[in-house]
Amino acid sequence: MYPSNLAKENPNRAAFIMAETGEKVSYKEYEARCNQLAHLLIDEGLEFQDHYSIFMENNIRYLECCGAGERSGLYYTCINSYLKENELAYIINNSESKILITSAEKLPIAEEAIKICPNIQKCLVIGTHGSEKRILNFEEAVKAFPTTPIREELLGNSMLYSSGTTGRPKGILRPLDKQAPDKPFALFNFLKELWQYREDMIYLSQHHFIIQHHK
Repeated sequence: MYPSNLAKENPNRAAFIMAETGEKVSYKEYEARCNQLAHLLIDEGLEFQDHYSIFMENNIRYLECCGAGERSGLYYTCINSYLKENELAYIINNSESKILITSAEKLPIAEEAIKICPNIQKCLVIGTHGSEKRILNFEEAVKAFPTTPIREELLGNSMLYSSGTTGRPKGILRPLDKQAPDKPFALFNFLKELWQYREDMIYLSQHHFIIQHHK
């Protein structure tokens, strides 16, 4: 079920739990955070099928960084947090990303990378500030925007990259149609049946979050 609907039905229930710290984010809070970032991305001029990238370790803000794109018709690329400056810059430029989201831990690498990424309009940093005008503190930047949905919500999707074992990493771009975000891709419906998602199901994800899923 689309997280917006879950936020209405179970606002105070944990949407996810950080396995290492036990920190919880409720569906209500997750919904508000996704909406604020979606507003910011649209305010920066990103339009349907535009791209942004996420470069950071697992943390409490990671899922909302993906969720914002999934409701605003955008492609987002999750970049391996172990890459070096030139490797990061290649994926940013190749994906034509306009926004980069990173963390305090990864900021030194991100700062060097975006020096050769002319399309990056803003770099949002979770937990700190940057050293130049286009590098902004993530928390301060998003708090200026509404927690309500953007005017036209559209389904977005990830654009992930291959490992590059036979050359440069290659982006995997799935077509996007203009459709509401509560109508997922057919593949997701297939996986839902395959994995037997059900009410109150909890699973440990590969990104070290504990996810609670509801129909």
